[in-house]
Amino acid sequence: MCGIVGAVAQRDVADILVEGLKRLEYRGYDSAGVAIINNDKQLQRSRRLGKVQELADALIATPLFGGTGIAHTRWATHGAPSEVNAHPHLSSDNIAVVHNGIIENHKELREKLQTLGYVFVSETDTEVIAHLVHHELKTADSLVQAVQKTALQLDGAYGTVVMDSQDKDRIVVARSGSPLVIGYGVGENFIASDMMALLPVTRKFSFLEEGDVAEITRFSVNIFDVEGLPVEREAKEREVAQDIGDKGEYRHYMLKETYEQPTAIRNTLEGRLIGHALDVNTFGDGADTIFKEIEHVQIIACGTSYHSGMVARYWLESLAGVSCNIEIASEFRYRKSHVPKNALIVTISQSGETADTLAALRLAKELGYRASLTICNVTGSSLVRESDLAFMTKAGAEIGVASTKAFTTQLVGLLMMTLAIGQHNGMSENVQHDIAQSLLTLPNKLDEVLALANSIEDLAEDFADKHHALFLGRGDQYPIAMEGALKLKEISYIHAEAYAAGELKHGPLALIDAEMPVIVVAPQNDLIEKLKSNVEEVRARGGLMYVFADADAKFESDDTMKVINVPHCDDLIAPIVYTLPLQLLSYYVAIIKGTDVDQPRNLAKSVTVE
Repeated sequence: MCGIVGAVAQRDVADILVEGLKRLEYRGYDSAGVAIINNDKQLQRSRRLGKVQELADALIATPLFGGTGIAHTRWATHGAPSEVNAHPHLSSDNIAVVHNGIIENHKELREKLQTLGYVFVSETDTEVIAHLVHHELKTADSLVQAVQKTALQLDGAYGTVVMDSQDKDRIVVARSGSPLVIGYGVGENFIASDMMALLPVTRKFSFLEEGDVAEITRFSVNIFDVEGLPVEREAKEREVAQDIGDKGEYRHYMLKETYEQPTAIRNTLEGRLIGHALDVNTFGDGADTIFKEIEHVQIIACGTSYHSGMVARYWLESLAGVSCNIEIASEFRYRKSHVPKNALIVTISQSGETADTLAALRLAKELGYRASLTICNVTGSSLVRESDLAFMTKAGAEIGVASTKAFTTQLVGLLMMTLAIGQHNGMSENVQHDIAQSLLTLPNKLDEVLALANSIEDLAEDFADKHHALFLGRGDQYPIAMEGALKLKEISYIHAEAYAAGELKHGPLALIDAEMPVIVVAPQNDLIEKLKSNVEEVRARGGLMYVFADADAKFESDDTMKVINVPHCDDLIAPIVYTLPLQLLSYYVAIIKGTDVDQPRNLAKSVTVE
């Protein structure tokens, strides 16, 4: 959600800012803008509704010159998508502000500022920051002090960047809840909401902590903590792949990332499974000691990551013998809960910056959990920094909003976590060997599944005129059915719901008719006969079935059922294997529907607001 880029340099920074915004497009947005201070201390601004390219074209037609600037992509919260609501926002033509997050007390602040004579031109909560800084600057000794005084008045989450045209070689940033990273150059420095935006200009970064305010010039970075005291935040060289923008032979990032899953999982496994033995230190220093004490696991996550956590509950309880609860982060953080003895809190997030999940982790620490572990794809993210242990999925950059390889690598990490905890909880050596062996065979098995793409593309034609769909699964395939329904919703805009197949007779059967496609995931396991009975319940009521089944399950295509045989796999990895056909089905249906696959409407990749 939203993207921030800022720079203080000797050279013109417009191209740097726009390139940074382009690298953040995957986060989701509806408008883009840039503000730059020129050598005459004049504040110049350009904003456009729509894609970053619209802004880039505007800057070609009317260039903005100067070495200090800020830029932003907006995902609308307060106020409709429009040019007037796009960032940066100004106050009195000298203060410019960009902001990620939500200011919860913006109405009260707006009323206060209006009584002081400030005129608002947008519907946003962000504009109050600009006017507050302008007002505080009248009595403050410096811009950094004005921002500090402003921050004390803000309730909510924010990552904000401020500049004053009368102090043209300086920007000031503040973080509370919404991530900001400083990039260090030679004779120039940068700020962004994601270090991916700055990879063309630097590989040296430091991350601001909660409550930090930082003053950035060409030659210095001064950081102050929540108490206003000077503080050091370690700057490190980061090994991050730069070339994330090339789709190669693929039409969309989502398709590219779907096909990258075998390689991504090989990367996840590399160096962690030695032979058939798991290196527990892959979870971090002290993992071995912590796992020995764990008697309960509480998983918190959102969206796709929540579905991976649901699968992990089956694994932890059946394989590791440890009780497990899974809860949506936005629900966990707003209810009173009991903390079992020796409980491990596990957070799951692709970005490591998901606002609700991060807030839930902080609450869990206050509640007294034994330790915290995050399953994450982004090194240096807030969840990684604030957790006791971290498992990095190594999925690589995922640009498509609808998660593919991030989800399957999360599942791999969670199965390895199950193995690590089970080793200390009486898991037999045979089971340990079976888990390791299944994981090692997984990449090749996924290559076999991807070979079904043409058949799945043909199947997708049946969905051209559909507006609703049901997904069914049993056991650990129920969360996979939920993930399949979510994918279809996200990128094709078809209303889709998932049910545990045994629940059909408790209500959903009322929806079944010839216009309601029913998608079933059917590996050969202990529940297959039960699932077949559920399928017959649908067929008896005129439903049209689409079944992804193990050949040994003996489903046969006919006028009421289309079957695609999925390569046989071990039960342990079946949830991962059966994910890919559903990803491909959603993708090809979206192509038929003509939707924006990589940036579906109203959605954002990284949800950094509540």
